[in-house]
Amino acid sequence: MDQLKQLENGIGSADAINLLPQDALPAVTIRGLTILPGMVIHFDLNKGPSIASVEQAMLGDQRLVAVTRKDDGEDAPDFEGIYHVGTLVLIRQVSKLPGQILRVLVEGLSRVRIYAISQNDTGIMTRVSYEKDDNSDIDALTEEAMTRTVKESLDAYGAFFPKVGKAVKDQIEEGMSLGKLLDCITINMPLNTEDKQKVLGAISVRERFSILTGILMREVEVIRIKNDLAKDIRQRIDKNQRDYILREQMQYIKEELGENNTDSDAQHFLAEAEKLKAKEEVKEKIRKEITRYTNVSGSSSESAVERAYIETLLELPWDKVSRDSKDLERAEKILNDQHYGLEKVKERMLEFLAVRMLTGKAGSQIICLVGPPGTGKTSIAKSVAEALNRQYVRICLGGVRDEAEIRGHRKTYVGAMPGRVAAALKQAGVKNPLMLLDEIDKLGNDYKGDPSSALLEVLDGEQNHAFRDHYVEIPLDLSQVLFIATANSREGIPRPLLDRMEVIEVNSYTANEKFHIAREHLVKKAMKKNGVRKTEVAFSDEALRDIIRFYTKEAGVRGLERQIGAVCRKEAREIVKRRKERMTETVNVTPENLEHYLGKPKYRQDKVNKKPEIGIVRGLAWTSVGGDTLQIEVNLMPGEGKIDLTGQMGDVMKESARTALSYVRSVSGKYKMAENFYKKHDFHIHIPEGAVPKDGPSAGITMATALLSAVTRTSVRADLAMTGEVTLRGRVLPIGGLKEKLLAAKTAEVKTVLVPKENEKDVEEISEEIREGLEIIFVETMEEVANHALLFHGKGA
Repeated sequence: MDQLKQLENGIGSADAINLLPQDALPAVTIRGLTILPGMVIHFDLNKGPSIASVEQAMLGDQRLVAVTRKDDGEDAPDFEGIYHVGTLVLIRQVSKLPGQILRVLVEGLSRVRIYAISQNDTGIMTRVSYEKDDNSDIDALTEEAMTRTVKESLDAYGAFFPKVGKAVKDQIEEGMSLGKLLDCITINMPLNTEDKQKVLGAISVRERFSILTGILMREVEVIRIKNDLAKDIRQRIDKNQRDYILREQMQYIKEELGENNTDSDAQHFLAEAEKLKAKEEVKEKIRKEITRYTNVSGSSSESAVERAYIETLLELPWDKVSRDSKDLERAEKILNDQHYGLEKVKERMLEFLAVRMLTGKAGSQIICLVGPPGTGKTSIAKSVAEALNRQYVRICLGGVRDEAEIRGHRKTYVGAMPGRVAAALKQAGVKNPLMLLDEIDKLGNDYKGDPSSALLEVLDGEQNHAFRDHYVEIPLDLSQVLFIATANSREGIPRPLLDRMEVIEVNSYTANEKFHIAREHLVKKAMKKNGVRKTEVAFSDEALRDIIRFYTKEAGVRGLERQIGAVCRKEAREIVKRRKERMTETVNVTPENLEHYLGKPKYRQDKVNKKPEIGIVRGLAWTSVGGDTLQIEVNLMPGEGKIDLTGQMGDVMKESARTALSYVRSVSGKYKMAENFYKKHDFHIHIPEGAVPKDGPSAGITMATALLSAVTRTSVRADLAMTGEVTLRGRVLPIGGLKEKLLAAKTAEVKTVLVPKENEKDVEEISEEIREGLEIIFVETMEEVANHALLFHGKGA
């Protein structure tokens, strides 16, 4: 009791604390429980000091101090380990329970302030002072307002907890003071120990009111937020539960139907991803997409989009390559066996293979074959792929107008697909196929973009190692792809695209080349296609030559193939009858019976005129199906110097005609023409076959020669043809398409051809087969042309 004595000695006067014998009272320290005045409650004790305090109180006036511990884990708290405001309680009943437990029923009497505490074997003793409710700063109106406020707060609380609110209201008595009302509400509400201790420690009624109303308002707000959260969670749970039930039902239906579910698909995708030959970044991307796929509802459209995307990624040949053939002799044999002619193309392919063998690297090769239709541009790509032992894929670009056709659509769009380049790689199954870009000159463009611009990256060897398709989203390596493009003319290819390709001209076939192609390839192909055996139909060499001359007019051999096929189909009916009758007979197709199979000849061969004529000159022209000859006719009529141009001439050809007339007028003095000759005559220039459009400058010297012949009344050699552009001063400029033009001249049995001097290098590159039998004369001026073409007096025909 030394601590009590020291405290008692330190007290100044009895006014501060009513020093009565009861001021030193036994006490108990309780865990997790705060007892307020007016509260009746029991608690259990099992510690010796606390039990001793109860026994000591029972020997006296049964009064006891109940004080709450700050730390429930501390067994013997000192003065700092307890709250300094407790409750004086009256012991109503004491019961002993098994296990040396003492149950004490008490009633709270009043608040006490604790000044000291000590503990020994005889119990726990405290020095306390009695505290009464301090409402000195509250008048009657304020008390009424506070009472109503606290009751309203209690009603708000009771709206969320009806049972608690009703129980509290049942305990409130009419006329109860504000302090007791606050204590009564605190006692009957399920508050935690700290909150109740705050109310107990508030001696001032005003302070107690603030604390309790704050607690009530806080509890109301907490429960409101809690209810909102619970509502949201309940709605989410209801939706998830509904989805779960539906998903389980769908799972059951799928299992009954024997269909794989999403989990099994995901496991299959993961297994395929592990076996995939690809870099780790690609595999990691695929794993992420598989994880996303498993988290998506199987019935949603997103699931189908994700599944298609994963399947595309797994089917692409990321690092899978085929081994190129290194046998030059085998490659050359394949190219020669499958195609007649096309020497430049074959030579370029063999060069590529040789470089591949020397360096060990493929490199990005872009070759563009330019030539008329039917000359074997597309088919030779297949032969090159076979010769190099590469996979062959073809992309037809004719009429493509949308950039997305090349780069693909972004996979967020419904029905999105990879571009044609990525799809071709997927089809090939390796990253180093031979990819044919067919009809690259037929690319279009519109508001959706320019596909030719998208091809710039594809065909650029410095960029296509990381080509990014919009759908795939992962860079694709195109550096090992061998690109071969085909086109009918350079004019349709955009300049930047043409700059990225090595252009190889594929010229028209000669009649002899067509004959060899037909005999060695087309006849066999047509017979196989129509089910005809070799022993049942035989084509004579002359029959094949007549088909070429009289039934086809083209640069390539497609029409020739169709005509040979028509013969096989015509004979097929008879073959069926002979097989039925078990007859074996070989039908020979000859020039004599060719009309039976194909009808009357469709074309006539243009031949040279039988005799020299005035104002008629044979020119040479290039067309999309090869070369052709055309006669230019000039007539003079009395008139006023006008010029008429007929025969569907284009603007360039009309300008050439006017240029030729100007030249002829400028040299009239040399030929002693009257000064007013051109004022008294009209000129009419006509090119036969008026239904066929014609254009270009290469008929310039032909028209000039025809005009000069008509003006001078001089005949022109019938066995001579010419081609070249003319200037006002009579110079002869170079032209193109020379091989086709010479081929047309030879077919028409022309003996002499006048060619611009600057085209001499082009003539040297033309095969001897075409030049044989032709006298090719190179000219630089119209004067030379006139000397060779016009039969002036004294020159022989």
